[in-house]
Amino acid sequence: MTRAESFRSPMTKPPADVARRAKVFKALGHPSRLLMVEALGRGALCVCELRDLVGSDVSTVSKHLSILKEAGIVADERRGTSVYYSLRLGCVTGFLSCVEHFFAQQIEEQIIYLKDLRQHSGR
Repeated sequence: MTRAESFRSPMTKPPADVARRAKVFKALGHPSRLLMVEALGRGALCVCELRDLVGSDVSTVSKHLSILKEAGIVADERRGTSVYYSLRLGCVTGFLSCVEHFFAQQIEEQIIYLKDLRQHSGR
């Protein structure tokens, strides 16, 4: 038994599961893709709306959407001549809200710290 195997519990995910999860996080690792995912959390949008949102050309937006689709985060649907994208991995909006809450909490903690520092310095 290798050292790594000795740390693996029966509940540890197989490497393929870890790789799939890493693919999702990697797909979310670009500001434009995060903007698109947040917007899609409010409802389906066509490529042209997503293009306007991120301020990139259609080709770049399509590449980003392809990465998100390959990771299983979004789904597409043709409606006439337009392609609409929707969020397939709905729980990602909860995760993004959690991250936002964490940053807001950090700012609040820094404000409290600075107020406390100011009080103790006599100002």
